[in-house]
Amino acid sequence: MHNVEQLVQEQRSYFLSGNTMAYQFRIKQLKALKKMLKNYEKEIYKAIKNDLNKSSYEALTTEIGFLFMEIDFTIKHLKEWMAPVKVDTPITHKGSKSYIHKEPFGVTLVIAPWNYPLHLAIAPAIGAIAAGNTVIIKPSEFTNETSSLLATMVRKTFDSDFVTVVEGNAEISKKLLEQRFDYIFFTGSTAVGKKIMKQASEHLTPVTLELGGKSPVIVNKDAKIELAAKRIVWGKFTNAGQTCVAPDYVYVHKNVKPKLLKYMKKYIKMFYGKKPLHNTDYVRIVTRKHFNRLQAFLTNGTVYCGGQTDIEKLSIEPTILDDVTWKDPIMQEEIFGPLLPIITFTDLTQVVETLKKKDKPLALYYFGEKEKYQQLVFHQLSFGGGCINDTLYHLANPHLPFGGVGTSGIGAYHGKYSFDTFSHKKSILKQTTTFDIPIRYPRSKVAHSFVKKLMK
Repeated sequence: MHNVEQLVQEQRSYFLSGNTMAYQFRIKQLKALKKMLKNYEKEIYKAIKNDLNKSSYEALTTEIGFLFMEIDFTIKHLKEWMAPVKVDTPITHKGSKSYIHKEPFGVTLVIAPWNYPLHLAIAPAIGAIAAGNTVIIKPSEFTNETSSLLATMVRKTFDSDFVTVVEGNAEISKKLLEQRFDYIFFTGSTAVGKKIMKQASEHLTPVTLELGGKSPVIVNKDAKIELAAKRIVWGKFTNAGQTCVAPDYVYVHKNVKPKLLKYMKKYIKMFYGKKPLHNTDYVRIVTRKHFNRLQAFLTNGTVYCGGQTDIEKLSIEPTILDDVTWKDPIMQEEIFGPLLPIITFTDLTQVVETLKKKDKPLALYYFGEKEKYQQLVFHQLSFGGGCINDTLYHLANPHLPFGGVGTSGIGAYHGKYSFDTFSHKKSILKQTTTFDIPIRYPRSKVAHSFVKKLMK
């Protein structure tokens, strides 16, 4: 059991000592973080395999590989990001210069989910370290082997006053949230995100909330259907659908629906085999509770392919559900599993009007070649981020911010946006002492008429 109050105090003392402010210190810590991941790579694969049955290939591409790229990108650009930014000064401030300085917030808390237990614990911490903060990481208790390994790796790599891992259940999270942090970064469900934000408000602590929602795929009649099917299947069933930006459901034009379904079935078989439940690399559902929730959805609509389950393995086949409507239970919440509902449309404008009335999702994916329809969708609908003719790939570009809007989240990160998220932009005006402009002072004879003319 951690004494979280003491831990936060110790990190605050360390931060206030100024140790984290220097560029060389931050670079050294980022390099240590990368070395840590390399040294423990084999153990990481094993832990993630035991927690989620994730293959080493999938762990590399969706967990460790992303972190390597993110660290390298941050090291390459950090000096540029840290530099003060000179901005324009209006004529009313003649003789002065204006700058924006980036300073760390202080003691930060990163609360990570279970679906990408390493990636989503470390990725925000990269930004926090780069910006000069101290970090407390709270991993998910549902992936206990990865959580335990993460705690060991960090303990052997960093001073606990700078970066540490606090393991435990919801009670530990509650105790952490009772402390005064300078920034909180949370990834998880919208329901829990609301609780995090409410608790943070007690100390007026700023937050980033990376949440989720029902991220749609729209497949129009002019799409390249086989390629669309391949990319949808990959995006949906990676990590058994337990991805915050996974396609949640598909809106498909009736003219191409049969062809799309046929090709999606083909690629499910190609990627996961004829019997996915016997595939030793197919990711399982994290807990019995989540398994039971997903299994109940199998009665919604009509099973086009898949639908088999194994409660002992906590495994559910990649499943396509046809003839689903917005009234079905599966359409009332984020699925977060390997079930893909299909809804048919004939008029794209009606799809857009329907989605306008729904909660803003974390992602949206559109498949179609005509730019006028692409523009219709992306100009009319609000969502965190997305792709045209692809799924998931936008989140792997460090030049793009990743985050939600509305119920799908607050704030963004990745690349420079991670550094910005964990940095306060401090405004500084440097005034000249060579001369003094008298018009700002009271009882100046020319001030009133001059200022009136200048400001109108």
